[in-house]
Amino acid sequence: MDFQLVVLGLLTGTLTGAFFALVDVPIPAPPELPGLMGIVGIYLGYKAVTATGLSLGILDSIGF
Repeated sequence: MDFQLVVLGLLTGTLTGAFFALVDVPIPAPPELPGLMGIVGIYLGYKAVTATGLSLGILDSIGF
């Protein structure tokens, strides 16, 4: 993992969040911890499946 990309992503997210607060627009993310943990869970589930190499090949089975 490239640490510079992680820092850049954090900086971009921080600046975007600050901009939304300045213009008084709700952020496009769950404002509560359970919603944020759901996003983390989706990411961890995705990483777990890709790490094991499992795949259903749905797009291949329908011709894409």
